[in-house]
Amino acid sequence: MNDDEPVLLHTEGHVLHITLNRPRALNALTHTMVRAIGEALTLAAEDDAVTAVVIGGAGERGLCAGGDIRSIHEDARAGRRASVDFWRDEYRLNARIARFPKPYVALMDGIVMGGGVGVSAHGDVRIVTERSRVAMPETAIGFVPDVGGTFLLAEAPGELGTHLALTGRAVQAADAILCGLADHFVPSHHLADLTSALADCATPVEVTDAVGRYATDAPEGELAAQRGWIDDCYAADTVEEIIDRLVNSGLPAAKETAEALLTASPTALKVTLAAVRRAARLSGLEAVLDQEFRVSCRAFAGHDLVEGVRARIIDKDRTPRWNPAELGDVTAAEIARHFEPLGDQELGLSAI
Repeated sequence: MNDDEPVLLHTEGHVLHITLNRPRALNALTHTMVRAIGEALTLAAEDDAVTAVVIGGAGERGLCAGGDIRSIHEDARAGRRASVDFWRDEYRLNARIARFPKPYVALMDGIVMGGGVGVSAHGDVRIVTERSRVAMPETAIGFVPDVGGTFLLAEAPGELGTHLALTGRAVQAADAILCGLADHFVPSHHLADLTSALADCATPVEVTDAVGRYATDAPEGELAAQRGWIDDCYAADTVEEIIDRLVNSGLPAAKETAEALLTASPTALKVTLAAVRRAARLSGLEAVLDQEFRVSCRAFAGHDLVEGVRARIIDKDRTPRWNPAELGDVTAAEIARHFEPLGDQELGLSAI
């Protein structure tokens, strides 16, 4: 094991540990990392001595903050297509995690955003702690939730998923569990003991029992108490109507949410709402990932992703110049264009 590698692998007892190892970049995913995780899963699936996989992040800040946004920005500005190739392999990995034949345990400690959700929340044992902050924050940079995020958020109770998809708001442990992004709360100081216990687990039942010994009730969240106004406001058919309902609800939290939405990319907001609604009607994760790939490719070729990353990540002036700048100027045809088939460039997961 080379500590300089971006993905570290080691076996402890019956468990293969996958550690994302770019702590200075908050373990942001690169194409090399995606390939390395895929290769590790191939070996683990074929190795009878391995009964479970545990994925975690190096450092103290979190599992993974998402994809390497700076690289995507540079790629788009230069007119290259490396990001599309990255997404193709990343989304295939997301689907593979969801179908992995052995327990896949995700330690969602600290920050888990974007691509970090993709390598964790599709697993079958998803653990959050008091330090967890889970989010799909794409609309703030002119992008749309991907890595199967629209699939997960479409299945959240009521309109909670729509709320999180449009706002990109980070949630803590209890709310992540409520929204179906995680399963168990384990205090962070018990994670080492839990991973040691997992090493002795020879069957999926033993993995479940080990997690149960350390899991407890999460500290109270916020979303359960906000379901009333969230479900009412986000049930609207358009982003404009959602914002209107939020503003006129008479609730400070709802009005603040409306103000936050108005800072995001108008195009990203409208495409995100359509993506979540469409995801709820599709046949499963693979079909949703196919849809997300179309949307990501179209967003990559557009204006707002490059501009959003510039304003939020590169220059950090937080004054993105969206185009179009107003919700009313984003046409139905422009929204529909994001979902059009890609011909021979389709991801094609749902056809496998």
